Amino acid sequence: MNKRTKFLLGIGVIAALVLGFQIVAYATVSTDEGFEAADGNLAPNGTTPNFDWNSFATTTWTGTAPNRQSTKNVSGFQFLGIEDAQAANTDSAFAGGTKQDDNCATLAGAKAPNKDDLKRVYLSSKVVGGQTFLNLAWVRIPQNTTSASAHVGFEFNKGTTPCVANQPNGLVQRTLGDMLVVYDFEGGTNAPVITVRRWVTSGACDVGSSTAPCWGPAQNLTAGGFAEAKVNVGQSVSDTISPSSPTSATLNDSEFGEAGINLTAAGIIPANSCEGFGKVFAVSRSSGNSGTAAMKDIVGPANFNLNNCGTVNIIKQTSPAGLDKDFSFTSASSVLGGTCTMGNTPETTPASFTLNDKADATDSLTCTSVPAGTYTVTEGANPDGFAFSDLSCTASGTGTSATPTGPQSATRTASITIAAGGTATCTYTNNQELGAIQVTKQSSKTGHLLSGAEFSVTGPNGFSTTLTTSDTGTACVDGLAFGDYTVTETAAPDGFVIDDPAGQPVTVNNNAACDDSPYGGETQTFTDSPTSDIQVNFKDGGSGETSLVSDITCDNTTGEAPDTTPATGWDASTTITGIEAPATIHCTIDIDP
Repeated sequence: MNKRTKFLLGIGVIAALVLGFQIVAYATVSTDEGFEAADGNLAPNGTTPNFDWNSFATTTWTGTAPNRQSTKNVSGFQFLGIEDAQAANTDSAFAGGTKQDDNCATLAGAKAPNKDDLKRVYLSSKVVGGQTFLNLAWVRIPQNTTSASAHVGFEFNKGTTPCVANQPNGLVQRTLGDMLVVYDFEGGTNAPVITVRRWVTSGACDVGSSTAPCWGPAQNLTAGGFAEAKVNVGQSVSDTISPSSPTSATLNDSEFGEAGINLTAAGIIPANSCEGFGKVFAVSRSSGNSGTAAMKDIVGPANFNLNNCGTVNIIKQTSPAGLDKDFSFTSASSVLGGTCTMGNTPETTPASFTLNDKADATDSLTCTSVPAGTYTVTEGANPDGFAFSDLSCTASGTGTSATPTGPQSATRTASITIAAGGTATCTYTNNQELGAIQVTKQSSKTGHLLSGAEFSVTGPNGFSTTLTTSDTGTACVDGLAFGDYTVTETAAPDGFVIDDPAGQPVTVNNNAACDDSPYGGETQTFTDSPTSDIQVNFKDGGSGETSLVSDITCDNTTGEAPDTTPATGWDASTTITGIEAPATIHCTIDIDP
């Protein structure tokens, strides 16, 4: 509430004290949230804000009468209706003598007094401009008097532990911070008063004779201008969201009461913080005095997600799945906030984080308790060997959305709007780029392409394979992860020798396959030199008087070591194979006649 509103409230209080007028709080809850929370009826008024309880019609109630429930979401408001038995000895109620401070009190079948017999309650909530609003309404049975008071407590619980294991009534154990909103209406034309209490485990109690754990001191939301409320005193109203929906149910004088609360302005759920309640039930009380009031009729409990925060999931996937590669991300707009974890490990820097699909523990970031608001998450540049493929997002919860900022295959940024209780999940997919190496084998003399040459290819992560050139003089391997490889010729084709036996480095950094046309992968050319074979022979001409002084010797040979085994029919021979061309050979033959 702004300063001007507080000033007007002060004037209103002074005027009331001086002139004896009824005090009217100058609250603007209805206007701020866009819900008619204090006109004492259920019908939209046709002017701004033009949204009331009947705006949820038509409603569907599930379960078995008289304990049905209805849920719906309209215009960002979540709605819950809870039905209860009425005017019956078997109606669920608190056991006699139960007080508000009694945790996990006993329930029993009973018939509530006329003014305390509730037949249903309604709740709705919405986060607007970072402020959390809560609307409450009760409907009771026809009244014996038009001045009957109404005292209704709405209890909101955070915990999920049943009061008694497998207890069918659904009551849960109270935990620190649970909330009790009390609606006190003294009857006639008096304005209802809305107060709130929180469950405390130490310190002062609302009831002076109690000791913690207990409901803490009351905060008057009406006096603070944080709540508006009204009962349909002197008028009948039409209810189109009851279990008879869409048929209208008529509620007569003082059978309907409603309230609207700005929980953020009241400091109960501060802006940019998180507070969550998952269970609710309503109880009628014998009076507005918490110290002496006895608990009467109970409606519920039921699940109700009163929460001003949500959850964001960012998931990294590679194709194929499970590849060991780091992908960088950045987030903006309050840096997601909340509590972020990667697996079971806290992530303390969600403004800049890294995901890796190699294991479930690092392939996703989950941020809970994310304050309502709009956020962006962007994947960084492609790491080597990967290309961005797709960004897909899903969202659940009224007011929560998550969408790529452009076509899914073209944008790396997700725009995420979190509303109370919403969940947004965005999955980023990157395809691994795989390269290819094509080896070409040719003659160093003529450039002719050679088949039958053998090569080894080794690379990252222990990769190893062998290749043999085909009739085209080429061999190719693909499906290669980006990185540095070594290609080594291990065997030359027949009639050739390897020119360079050392391994040749090849860097794979292009996305390519062997059968691409045109081919766009890596290439490496190797040459082999052709070889010649020579043989020099000697034998006596038939005289029997000639012979070699020494073995036949040849110079400038690059092939295999000479073979001096005499050829058939010759006295001596020197055979040299694998002589690389071009070459000039000189052989020496010393004959001693």
